[in-house]
Amino acid sequence: MIEVMVNGCNGKMGKLVCELVDKTENMVLKFGTDKVDTGYCTFPVYTNLAQVPEKPDVIIDFSVPVSTFEILEYAKQNNVPVVIATTGFTEEEATKIKDYANYIPVFKSANMSFSINMFQKLLREIAPKLKDTDIEIIETHHNRKIDSPSGTAQMLADTINEVLGGDYKCEYNRHDKHEKRGKKEIGMTSIRGGNIVGEHTVKFFGESETFEIKHTTYSRSVFAEGAIKAAKFIVGKPKGLYNMDNLVND
Repeated sequence: MIEVMVNGCNGKMGKLVCELVDKTENMVLKFGTDKVDTGYCTFPVYTNLAQVPEKPDVIIDFSVPVSTFEILEYAKQNNVPVVIATTGFTEEEATKIKDYANYIPVFKSANMSFSINMFQKLLREIAPKLKDTDIEIIETHHNRKIDSPSGTAQMLADTINEVLGGDYKCEYNRHDKHEKRGKKEIGMTSIRGGNIVGEHTVKFFGESETFEIKHTTYSRSVFAEGAIKAAKFIVGKPKGLYNMDNLVND
């Protein structure tokens, strides 16, 4: 039986993960952690990591970056694997996460959806064949999302940049620029409104035609399901940094 701790258990995604863990065979929700205990949870919730009575088998983190690093430090000290589903990390913070992976198993993905992983695989095949086009990424999310662009949009841009040689730059703000679009530029547009779970479109603009790939998420449950699969996958793994590619190819 895999004993799970959920960090950010009172958030929308945290609550969903907690519900699904209890319905998953050979898994049990041991306890949760969050900045406050709302009193509504049917399991123990700790607001201070020093209160945690015993270590879990794995931690699923759906929180905010500052809380993620508190959990990583706890996990390092207690030798517990961590699944990071939190987004909005800076490049410096992403590097810091890699450092923790030198001590414990860390699974990190900006998007826990299996289909998004397929999206990445398609981009790896298609982008080199469309390298002479203008590439734009448009992402749309609900009005409560605080980071922009989404971690998924940045992940897709990084995938394209990687397969095209690594010398492309992301353009996040054209408002202050008065110049022609660069050929080695990946435009990033973020839209926030309503209750849209997530939508990502990559467009390749040619002189005579446009090719696009689009992924739409209708339910947050796909992210919770992916995080639980990742938790099962990472338990027992050696230290290191893992992602959805490792899970799918396992």
